[in-house]
Parts: sequence; C-alpha cells; structure tokens
Amino acid sequence: MERLISEDADGGSDPAPAADPDADPDEPRTARPLYVPVRLGSAGGHQLRFARTPLGARTAIGFTSSLRLTAVLGEGQAWIRLAEPALRALAEPLGAALVTVDPQLTAPAISGRPAPSGPCARRALEVPEAMAV
Repeated sequence: MERLISEDADGGSDPAPAADPDADPDEPRTARPLYVPVRLGSAGGHQLRFARTPLGARTAIGFTSSLRLTAVLGEGQAWIRLAEPALRALAEPLGAALVTVDPQLTAPAISGRPAPSGPCARRALEVPEAMAV
C-alpha cells in the first residue's frame, strides 16, 4: 500500500516514476516534500487528516502534487508540505504506522435520492395453480 518516491520526480508532474528495483532499501534517499491534507484544529493549529486502508488500518496520506490532492479531496482541502519521514514521525504516535502516497477514493459518490427498489422477491413470484392451497 505504501509507495516510495524517487529522487528525480518533479513536484508538479502527475505520474511519478517508479522506484529503482535494484536500489538498496537500506540506502538513505532524499525525501521529497508531500502535499499532506490537514484540517483546522480546535486550538487554531493544523491537524493531519488520516484515512483507512481497505483492511481498516489507519494511515497517514500524502500526495506528490497539489493537482492529485485536489482531484481526490477537492478544491477546498487545506494542505501543508511535509517530507515523508516527517509525516511518518508525526503520524506514528497517533496510531498511523502506515503512510499512503497518492491514495485514490474507492467509495461511490453519494446521490441525493435512494435507488428505487422493486417489489419484494417473495411477492414478485407467481405461485402456480397446482401449488395453491
């Protein structure tokens, strides 16, 4: 669920290049800032917004561009720039050990009216005359 960001990815570009498959995972790499959604807290400061993975785990979220953040969360979403290690360090004590980069919404859009329902399946079935009591 987590995706690493390569060093040479451009901040405004949409498709981020894939990480080098031959790279050593223990080798330090330059951390690019992410666009991290926040909300205004009760004391006036910014608070991180969290999400849930499909399995229900709490995750911090970040986007590689402001365009991607806007496409998923809308024009009015406030954001700050944080490097991935900083986001991870802030989120972990709050119960979010995962960081998801460029998440996509999967829930269907909410419509104003409920879907029309048909008749009950039991009432819709015709009972043959041979079975009638």
